[in-house]
Amino acid sequence: MRRMRDSAYGLVRISRFPLSLFAVIFGGLLAASGVHVGLILLVQALTRSEMVLVHVVLLYWALVSLSMTLLTRYLMRNTYEKPMQALAEATRQVAEGDFSVYVPPYHTADKLDYLDAMILDFNKMVAELGSIETLKTDFFSNVSHEIKTPLAVIQNTAQLLRDETLPPAKRAEYVDAIERYARRLTDLITNLLKLNKLEKQEIQPKMEPYDVCAQLAECALLFEDRWEEKGIEFTAELEDRAVVEADASLLELVWNNLLSNAVKFTEPGGAVTLRQTSTADAVEVSVSDTGCGMDEETIRHIFDKFYQGDTSHATEGNGLGLALVLRIVRMVGGAISVASEPGAGSTFTVRLPAGPANHPSGKGAVQHE
Repeated sequence: MRRMRDSAYGLVRISRFPLSLFAVIFGGLLAASGVHVGLILLVQALTRSEMVLVHVVLLYWALVSLSMTLLTRYLMRNTYEKPMQALAEATRQVAEGDFSVYVPPYHTADKLDYLDAMILDFNKMVAELGSIETLKTDFFSNVSHEIKTPLAVIQNTAQLLRDETLPPAKRAEYVDAIERYARRLTDLITNLLKLNKLEKQEIQPKMEPYDVCAQLAECALLFEDRWEEKGIEFTAELEDRAVVEADASLLELVWNNLLSNAVKFTEPGGAVTLRQTSTADAVEVSVSDTGCGMDEETIRHIFDKFYQGDTSHATEGNGLGLALVLRIVRMVGGAISVASEPGAGSTFTVRLPAGPANHPSGKGAVQHE
C-alpha cells in the first residue's frame, strides 16, 4: 500500500482505494465472464432462437452493469460524499460562529488516510479559532478591569479632595494617589498602543550593530534608586563589549521590563543578578531574582497579554510587559526562555544573534549593594 509521511500524523495513506479492490473487481469480472459463457451454452441447449439468446445476454449484462453502478455509487458515497458533506456542514456551523464543532475521522490513528488528516487539521483549526475567540473575550474583560480600577480610584480620591477641612498631609497623599493611578492608566494605554503596532507590524525594527553591554549598564542604573530603597543586592556580570545586530530602542524596552519585574517581585533584602555572556554566534542576557517564583501554570501563560500570576492584581502592573518583551525579541530574531520554581525566584534568558563585530575582549563584574 502506498503511503506518505505526514509531519503531524505519521504515516498517511495516499489513496482511499486499496490495491485489494483491484483484485476484487478483477475476480468479479472474470466470474461475470464465466457466467456469460455458461449462460450462452445453457440458452443454446434449451432453444435455438438467436433472438432469445441476444435478449438473455443483454439482460444479464444489464444486471451486471447495474451491480457495478450500485457498487461504485456505494464506494463513492462512503468514501467521498459523506465525509465531504459532514465537513461542509461543519464548515457552515463554524462560519456561523459555532467553534464547538468536531468532525470525527473515519479511520483509527494507525489507518489514517489523507482525508482523515484533512479532517484532523480542520478540527485543530476550529479549536484554535475557539481559543482566539476566548482570548478576545478575556482581552476586553481585562482591558475593562485595568481601566476601570484606576478611574474609580481617581474619581473617589478627587471627591475626597473636595473636603476643605482636609489637613495638608492628607491632601498631598490624595494628590499622590491620583498621580500614581493616572500614570498607571497612561502606561496601560501606551503599552496597548505599542503592542498593537508591533502585532500589526507598523513598527519595523531598525537592525544595526551596537554594544548591548553598554545598553544593559545604562538600563540597570535606571533602577538603582529602587533596588537601594528595598535593600536589594544587585549584581551585574557583563563583558566589556558584546555586539548584537538589532533595534536598540526596542531592546531597551525588553531590558527595562525584565529588570523592573525582577526588582518588583524581589522581597526587601533579596538579590537580583544581571548576567551577559557571548559565543561566536549568539549573545545571551539573563535576569535572575530571588522573588516568589512561579509554578508551571503561571510559566505557561506568563507571556500572554494581561496575564498576571497575582490574580488579586495587588502588585502594580497590567500584564502587558512580558507580552511586549516576547514580541520584540521575536521581531529581532531572538528567543526568550524562563526558568522558575515557587519560592526559588525566576530567571529570564534572552538569546540574540551576535553582530558581525562581536569580539569579546574579556569579562568584568560590577556589584551594587
